[in-house]
Amino acid sequence: MEQTIRTASGLVAAGLLAPGREREVAAVATRYAIAVTPTVAALMDREDPADPIARQYLPDAAELTTAPWEIDDPTADAPFTPLKGVVHRYPDRALLKPLLACPVYCRFCFRREVVGPGGGMLTDPELEAALDWFARTPTVTEAILTGGDPLMLSPRRLTQIVARLSAVPHLQLIRLHSRVPVADPGRITPALVAALETEKALFLCVHANHAREFTAEAGVALRRLNRSGAVLLGQSVLLRGINDTTEALEALFRTMLHYRIKPYYLHQLDAAPGTARFAVPPEEGLRLVASLRGRVTGLAWPTYVVESPNGGGKRLVTAS
Repeated sequence: MEQTIRTASGLVAAGLLAPGREREVAAVATRYAIAVTPTVAALMDREDPADPIARQYLPDAAELTTAPWEIDDPTADAPFTPLKGVVHRYPDRALLKPLLACPVYCRFCFRREVVGPGGGMLTDPELEAALDWFARTPTVTEAILTGGDPLMLSPRRLTQIVARLSAVPHLQLIRLHSRVPVADPGRITPALVAALETEKALFLCVHANHAREFTAEAGVALRRLNRSGAVLLGQSVLLRGINDTTEALEALFRTMLHYRIKPYYLHQLDAAPGTARFAVPPEEGLRLVASLRGRVTGLAWPTYVVESPNGGGKRLVTAS
């Protein structure tokens, strides 16, 4: 993690940012965190100003402009937070957010105002209270570890959480959402994989938006996770300039299947502040998804979803 780039000057030094843009990017960094791992930096095409990898991670002054339709907390976590670290939006499942740090900070993130280097890690008493909430809420049958990125936790901490959740009789499923396997695959060590051992059904949703994110190192990490017995699912966000073509989506979903990842969700962009440059209208998204029919196996089809306002949860994107 010492090599992760976290400043505008670091991006300039790495040749990822023109020196003339350092001041504007530094201004963005005062509001939204920067983190570019060596794995991600190596993937960026420095000669292509429209590089789809760089576009996901390099800050832009446009992030400081909030469009009229953009809102803080677009997924409405806050109203459904019974205690710190827990979000209970659906009757049968709930989020556990043990920390608010990620290996990289996506410029379109819907929690971009709360994630960052500080990590927002739950204290031992806060984590204990959150785990106790799951134990005494029998209607909840699925625990979803997110944040932040749960695979940023130490193997010791992750072992503790998975073991505690596994001991809850009414919990049937444990799910984790992570960028780590593609953005920082070296963290997927045997010790981290061992921390995921459980007799419960365990699913790992791997977040990737472009086929080039699946490096050889990511392949090693994903094979290690596959051998552990975790079921791998893929989640992606439909993003302007990154995967908003039939060819890009086809390549992404085919690559996921190659690594035994079932494409699960394709998300409509959440309306977080400063993310308008990534927005693809739902009507265009529907046409793109429909264009895959006949080109790829049904196994490659994710469900195209949008977050309902005011915490209504995910719903299918349909024609208006």
